[in-house]
Amino acid sequence: MSNDDTRPETPAYGSVKGPADSPFRHERTARDEAPQFVLPLVVRIEKAAPPTRTDALEAAARAVLRMLADERSTGEGEWAQAMRDWQDARIRKVVRRARGAEWRKASQLPGITVTGPEAPAGEATAPEAPATEATGFAPYAEVRVFPPIPLDGWPKELAKLQVSGTDLDDPGPPPAADPAGPVLWLSPDLDMSAGKAMAQAGHGAQLAWWELSETDRKAWREAGFPLSVRTPDAARWRQLTVSGLPLVRDAGFTEIAPGSSTVVADHPSLRR
Repeated sequence: MSNDDTRPETPAYGSVKGPADSPFRHERTARDEAPQFVLPLVVRIEKAAPPTRTDALEAAARAVLRMLADERSTGEGEWAQAMRDWQDARIRKVVRRARGAEWRKASQLPGITVTGPEAPAGEATAPEAPATEATGFAPYAEVRVFPPIPLDGWPKELAKLQVSGTDLDDPGPPPAADPAGPVLWLSPDLDMSAGKAMAQAGHGAQLAWWELSETDRKAWREAGFPLSVRTPDAARWRQLTVSGLPLVRDAGFTEIAPGSSTVVADHPSLRR
């Protein structure tokens, strides 16, 4: 599917020190001299019941948020050093696909699996999904995210998984996004594979997370990271790209030209 790194139009917080030192610049920077890490994501795609494209994109974005917010990723947590190393260099994400035994083996590695809409804090389960048999698609997407690894240090269970091959579709146009909730807007001008788009949605979610205050992060986390991934029409996209919201620009390593605007991260707390 895809691996990317990108750059934001606006400064990000955390390990990011501003546009000149951003891990998302497509120009070569001092970050390229640091050891390079990648955040692996694996999407479950069974032949008989693949996830819908929109479900997969949204699950990938929530998986990135879950990794960023997990207590193991911060402070003295077991993943914290890898997360710091990853964010101090380029921000790369690689999406691979798995099914059957491959998925089961990947699921045994340390990581976090996101399956469908998450329940807000205090609720036992996520909302019920429609039956697979009625749609021909999986009831919800399953995406597992793993702590960052060296660019050339993939564990064997993940290294043999395919990066490309199977794309994903939606059975019809997704419903309109909740205007009061977070939305990751994908460029209508670019034709991206499912994996590429999943990585880009993850980038957009990460930019939104970096830009939010601690209070807003906590509220989003406790709500179960609700979000939508949608594609606006051309006129709306042009408005979004000059709105001041975090804007992802692709480095151009795969599929699209360097500097292409791919995602606008639209969170209610970031709207001006």
